[in-house]
Amino acid sequence: MAKHKAPTQRQLKAGELIRRALAEIIAREHLRDPDLEGVSVTVSEVRASPDLKHAIVFAAPLGGGDIDKVIAALNRAKSFLRGRLGKEMEMKSTPALRFMADTTFETATHMQELLNRPDVKRDLD
Repeated sequence: MAKHKAPTQRQLKAGELIRRALAEIIAREHLRDPDLEGVSVTVSEVRASPDLKHAIVFAAPLGGGDIDKVIAALNRAKSFLRGRLGKEMEMKSTPALRFMADTTFETATHMQELLNRPDVKRDLD
């Protein structure tokens, strides 16, 4: 059974630097994928592997939209984004990127809806 260790300070710092850089790159670059046309993307978290050779990027379209389409488009553009990232960051090697859907906003909204239901409010009081 594999134990999942908490990320190191180095991984956390690298993840945050990558997150900021990617958010800027995605906002300013013209990504030619039709599924990204006119879509603002929020990059909420980046989890770097212990060797910093891989990074999982959690992202979602800002203000809703087809999250699966957007994530698929970002994964199609990952080589381009990795190249841009390599030019902006001073790292020994630029991590391979994998984009995944960030569903925390949807989960929080769903939880709030559940907590606001009259039957749940009654039980909580």
